Amino acid sequence: MQSIKELKNLRGRRSIITGAYGSLGKVITQTLAELGSDLILVDKPDSINRTFEKVITDNWGIDIISIECDLEKEEDRVRLFQNIADKRLQINSLINNAAFVGDSDMKGWSAPFEDQSLKAWRRAIEVNLTAAFHLSQLFAPALRENSGGNILNISSIYGEYAPDWSLYEGTNMGNPAAYSASKGGLIQLTRWLATTLAPEVRVNSIAPGGIHRNQTKQFVEKYEKKTPMKRMASEDDLRGAVAFLSSDMSNYVTGQTIFVDGGWGIW
Repeated sequence: MQSIKELKNLRGRRSIITGAYGSLGKVITQTLAELGSDLILVDKPDSINRTFEKVITDNWGIDIISIECDLEKEEDRVRLFQNIADKRLQINSLINNAAFVGDSDMKGWSAPFEDQSLKAWRRAIEVNLTAAFHLSQLFAPALRENSGGNILNISSIYGEYAPDWSLYEGTNMGNPAAYSASKGGLIQLTRWLATTLAPEVRVNSIAPGGIHRNQTKQFVEKYEKKTPMKRMASEDDLRGAVAFLSSDMSNYVTGQTIFVDGGWGIW
C-alpha cells in the first residue's frame, strides 16, 4: 500500500498550466510545485513574471518553462503544442485554467442580455471552452503515454447554477451568458473526455465559488449571506482540490466536478 506522501508526490512529472500568471494560476502553480511537479507555465503575451518564476524555482527546486500564448488564436495554440513537442518533454498533466472573464467596461459583455454582443460571446467560448478542447486534443497522445496522465479543467459554479440577479443590484457587475455557457460546456466536456480518454488519462474539473477580489461591500455582504460558510472563497481554498485531482491521490477518480463553493449549491 502506498502512503499518502507517495501518492501526492509529483517528482519526475511535468504539468502544463494555462493562465498560469493570473491570481488563481499562481496558486495552482505554487501547489503543483510544492508537490514536486516540473511546470510549463502558459499565459497571454506580456504576462510572464520572471520574479514569480524565480521564487517558485528557489523554493521548490523544480524546472519551469514559461511560454506566451494567446489562447484565442488557433494558430497560437498549435504553436504552443509544437514548441513543447520540439523540446521532447514528458507531459503528465494539463490544467486548463485560463479564462476569458472580460470586465465591466468591455462593450457587449457585462451588459443587459439584449446588449450582450456576439463578439464577446465568441471570445469567451473560444478561450473558456474551445481552447480547453483543442489543447486536450493536442496533448492527449502525450498524456496517454506517461504515468499519472490527467486533465484538470477549471470551471465555475455558474457552469452548473444560474445567477442570483439580486446580488448584482446596485453594482456595475454582471454575469454574462457566455461565461455561464462556456463554463457549463467545460463541465460536460470533462465528462465526455473522461470516458473517451480512459483508462490511460483521468479528466476532472473544479468549480470554484465566487472568489473575493475587491467586489463592492454590498455584493460581498449579499454573497456571504447566501453562502453556508458565510464568506467568499480565496484562491488558497482551491489548493486541496488541485492537489487531490492532479496527483495519484485521485487515481480512481474521473469525470467528476468538485464544487469548492462554501456550500453555495446545496440550498
